Amino acid sequence: MTKEDEYFLASAQDKIGKCRDNYMMTRTDFLDMHRRTLLTQLCRREKDFFFGYYGGYEDAERTVCFFVPDYMLDDPSFSKFGHTGREIPFEAFKTYFESNPDDNPLSCLQMQSGGGKELSHRDYLGALTGLGVRREKAGDILVRKDGADIVILGEISDFLLANYRKAGRSELSAQLADVRMLQVPENLFRDFKDTVSSLRLDNIIASAFSLSRSKAQEAVTSGLVFVNSLQVQKTDAPVHEGDKLVLRGKGKVILLEIGGSTRKDRTFVTLRQYL
Repeated sequence: MTKEDEYFLASAQDKIGKCRDNYMMTRTDFLDMHRRTLLTQLCRREKDFFFGYYGGYEDAERTVCFFVPDYMLDDPSFSKFGHTGREIPFEAFKTYFESNPDDNPLSCLQMQSGGGKELSHRDYLGALTGLGVRREKAGDILVRKDGADIVILGEISDFLLANYRKAGRSELSAQLADVRMLQVPENLFRDFKDTVSSLRLDNIIASAFSLSRSKAQEAVTSGLVFVNSLQVQKTDAPVHEGDKLVLRGKGKVILLEIGGSTRKDRTFVTLRQYL
């Protein structure tokens, strides 16, 4: 664990303490999946509060963690969906913030390109950080042909509206919208079938991303693999039907179906690869 990770966890511990001591909902800034993993491990060791992740839409990669005091679970938005252990699902936060929009710290910055070269995720992110905005203040950047929707913390919205005017050589216009207006692109994917010797994580990663077994094992032990948004570094960790697997730098797949066995005792699997 790095010094930065230790500082992050200490800060999160302080927010958890405020949640418990002051009976109020507290939160982090946006987290990548590595820090989401560290924080989930911490939260599962603690008591007397609930927690969950929300990034504006269901499959968000970068999310804010909310720490929720137990009395708030009486709110219909939370009680309707329940929780797994002490983790509150995305749907509960979505419903709660729809009923209590003033409590939602997230906003949507809708960017419109002035034309010319089609801008990439890297273009928008580079322009954002070039303004001095720390990465943890912005969530996912959803790019379309004529612009992008960027999930941000509302606290930086005025600054970005006044200053975020250019990416690369392209002029930009910006307007602020409720995060419920976020335009999530339709995912393109392909489904394919394969066989694996077992449902170990390294086997599934090798199949999903066309890697050798040794390369898949190296990716897992190096911390590049995430299962259901949590970092997993055990090569023999079991993978289950419906699990979402991310290999950083390579993409995302879902294990759609586990089938029967071949004559050589290999297992049929169906995978969905997002393009």
